[in-house]
Amino acid sequence: MAEIKVVVADDQAMVRGGVRAMLEATDDIVVVGEAADGAEAVEVALRAHPDVVVMDVRMPRLDGIAATERLLAAGSRARILMLTTFDLDEYVFRAMRAGAAGFLLKATPPDRLAAAVRSVAAGDSLLDASVTRRLVEHFLGRPEADPGMRATLDALSEQDRELLVLLTHGLTNAEMGERMFLSETTVKSYVTRLLGKLGVGTRVQAVVFAYETGLVRPGERADVP
Repeated sequence: MAEIKVVVADDQAMVRGGVRAMLEATDDIVVVGEAADGAEAVEVALRAHPDVVVMDVRMPRLDGIAATERLLAAGSRARILMLTTFDLDEYVFRAMRAGAAGFLLKATPPDRLAAAVRSVAAGDSLLDASVTRRLVEHFLGRPEADPGMRATLDALSEQDRELLVLLTHGLTNAEMGERMFLSETTVKSYVTRLLGKLGVGTRVQAVVFAYETGLVRPGERADVP
């Protein structure tokens, strides 16, 4: 198995050191760089070409959200895993919309952090789905989709809508395959196609789309169409 290359960005040296130690205690993850602020994170990531950037949300000079936007705009293929102190942090919602692949609380146990990095690197599943869902519900309020988003939703097939709802449940490709009677490989292909139809780059952004268009309402757990 190829090693997963990671860059750790946090303005606190102790936090960076702790994250590095937790990740490098594994056999398949290697930290290829560190950054003390968002601007440095962009520089290091563009130079080191990591698979994943573990990015603190709040940093000096350039915060994690702006750094995420810059990285993606520069064509980086790194997946961004945001770290935050609070599970209902408005910064995290902004990070989701900016293209972050997911987020974790800083209090996350070491084994879960490593598992999250692996999931993000594989593009498999939404991280901390329950917390992500609470965050979306808290900040979206009543979604009022613009006409363009509504047209995109209306153009989706029944299968696309089913898949999108399952994504909001935080299911893995394998779990969605069981629900839809499809192979894991087929589901992965369908998810990639769905993201293209929605014009988004990550599953997190697809979940935000589902809430913003009203396919899933804040406070409710949608049934599959």
